[in-house]
Amino acid sequence: MITTPFETELYEKLSVFFAERGFELLPDRKQFRKSTGTGFHNVIFSASYRTNEVWLEVSIGLRHQEIEFLAQQFLDNAEEFRDDANTLVVSVGKFNDDKYFKYRIQSPEDLDDACEQIKEFLLQQGFGFMARYETLSSLNQLFNTEPTKPCKFVYNQVHRSFKGVIAARFVNNERFLRLIDLHRVQVAKNGASVDEQQSFERLLSFLLYHSLN
Repeated sequence: MITTPFETELYEKLSVFFAERGFELLPDRKQFRKSTGTGFHNVIFSASYRTNEVWLEVSIGLRHQEIEFLAQQFLDNAEEFRDDANTLVVSVGKFNDDKYFKYRIQSPEDLDDACEQIKEFLLQQGFGFMARYETLSSLNQLFNTEPTKPCKFVYNQVHRSFKGVIAARFVNNERFLRLIDLHRVQVAKNGASVDEQQSFERLLSFLLYHSLN
C-alpha cells in the first residue's frame, strides 16, 4: 500500500512519541502498533484528500489474541486480514461521542496542532482505554454486561456477539447459557446473513462441547 507524502510527514512527526511508548510504525497498515502479552494495541490513521486540505481520522484499538484466534475461524473476514483484526476499534470522534469529527488540515501549522491534539488525547484517554480493555475479564464485562445494547467500541455489532460469547466462555461467565440466547437474538436483529447466523451456531456448538484448555 502506497504511503503518501502527507502520511510520511505525519508519521515522522509522531515517530518519537510512539517509539518512546513501545509502538512500531507499520506504514503499509497505516498505524503504529505495540505488541502486548495478550495481543496488540494500535493507533490507526486514515486520510481523505480534498483540493486544499486533508481530513484525518484517527482510531485507537486493541487485539486480544485468544479471542481473535478463535473468532476469525468463524467470521467471514478474508484470510489475509485475520492476523490484523482488532477486537476493539473506535475513532477519536466516536470515542468522544462526536462520530463525524476529523482533524482538518490545511497548513503545516494545522498538522502540528493536530499532532499535539492526538498526543494529548492518547495520554489523557487513549492509552488508558487500551490498557483497561486488554484482558479477557474486561472484554467479557464490556461485551456482556448489556448484550442487547450496541457497543460503541466495535464497528460490527454482529462480530461483537461472536466475540462476546467467546469472552464469556473463556472466563466461565456464570450467565453463559443466558448470554448465548441474548447474543443469538442480537445477531439476527443486527442484520446477520443466513451464512453468518449459521456460523454463529457452529461457534456456539464448539464453545458448548469442546474444551478450551
